[in-house]
Amino acid sequence: MKSQYIEPFKIKVVEPISQIGKNEREEVLKKAGYNLFNVPADKVMIDLLTDSGTSAMSDNQWAGLMMGDESYAGSRNFYHFEETIKDIFGYKHVIPTHQGRVAEHLLCSIVVKPGDYIPNNIHFDTTRANIEYAGAIGVNCVIDNAYEPDIKDNFKGNMDLNKLENLIKKVGTDKIPFCLLTITNNSGGGQPVSLQNIKDTKKLLDKYSIPLLFDACRFAENSYFIKTREEEYKNWPIKEIVKEIFKHGDGCTISAKKDGLVNIGGCLCLNDSDLARKITNLLILVEGFPTYGGLAGRDLEAIARGLREVLDENYLKFRINQIKYLGDLLEEAGVPFVKPTGGHAVYLDVKKFLPNIPQSQFPGQALVCELYAQAGIRGVEIGSLMFGHKDPTTGEDVYPELELLRLAIPRRVYTTAHIEYVAKSIIEVFNNRDNIKGLKIVYEANILRHFTARLEPI
Repeated sequence: MKSQYIEPFKIKVVEPISQIGKNEREEVLKKAGYNLFNVPADKVMIDLLTDSGTSAMSDNQWAGLMMGDESYAGSRNFYHFEETIKDIFGYKHVIPTHQGRVAEHLLCSIVVKPGDYIPNNIHFDTTRANIEYAGAIGVNCVIDNAYEPDIKDNFKGNMDLNKLENLIKKVGTDKIPFCLLTITNNSGGGQPVSLQNIKDTKKLLDKYSIPLLFDACRFAENSYFIKTREEEYKNWPIKEIVKEIFKHGDGCTISAKKDGLVNIGGCLCLNDSDLARKITNLLILVEGFPTYGGLAGRDLEAIARGLREVLDENYLKFRINQIKYLGDLLEEAGVPFVKPTGGHAVYLDVKKFLPNIPQSQFPGQALVCELYAQAGIRGVEIGSLMFGHKDPTTGEDVYPELELLRLAIPRRVYTTAHIEYVAKSIIEVFNNRDNIKGLKIVYEANILRHFTARLEPI
């Protein structure tokens, strides 16, 4: 099978790819404590750890870097940044941050109090961690189909309105300062949320006077899925779909390291002027002056240009179909993964890939390590290592419903030949999967343990 889509860009600058042997990779793994976050990048051949901050910038963005105004206050790049974001998303206040998790932290620090509940379709790791750090509880309210990897539902990221309303009735509106909706839904396989579901979610929340905020890291990819899978919007320009999405919200957090097509940066957007003022005051303490928010002027300029570029439909068509192509190759070989493919990654279904390894032995992490050892490919586990925890009441181990290996594809970085190499390597690992053994933790941190944990084979 060959991809019918060609890259909608030319390659102007190249970077050598490291190629080391299997024996050296096995030593690297051992030294890293069987945690791919601890592996030096120059020991990785194809790096699919994350799509965050790993994009290749355009010549237009690189030209923008040379126009960086590094004034401490009032940089002209900030005003271009602010103008662009207001035009695309439509919110009154734009608060720059150096990445998305800071926007989450600022929001939770001001709004969330101990004992609160924050619903989402599915919380990602940093979102949940910031909520829990503030003493609150993150609750996943995604539709049930999200937990069935083989079901080909067009919008498996959708909020389950019954789950959401039951939570509101159970804990009370005073315990829910806001609701989040992650588009696309990263922890559930990069699955999109329909515009109809967004409207319905907002209507329900308005009934209880609860604000709706978006985790908008992959807003353009979600918009493309709406255009191609939701009949009502098939003739809408992407930019107009984006406007339609965000007019149904009260604000959003953004990591521009995804659909902003940059290596660093983010922001928090709000309509509430009083809340924006309080958050800006905290921003000055932890990030910097409100017109740079932890970023250089050149970074602000690159984001402003990247957010325009990501709305190009030719780019989005290639982007989504590059992911689909990898999924198609794996499906032909019988490799289990979350279907349909999402916007930024292919997610291997580890429970079916390695059915004989229990979640207590971190099968997702074991598969991550095996893929690196055999082929030099770095992915990331989204499963028992990332989301497993102790029940605070019983002390028993609690494991997530999904055990996944995410292969996140950096934007405008890898060619079709690279994708075919990844597919071939995964198929080889799948055909020899009976040789893979589980892992045990020898060190873990209290928060976000998967970033620094150290493991060893059982």
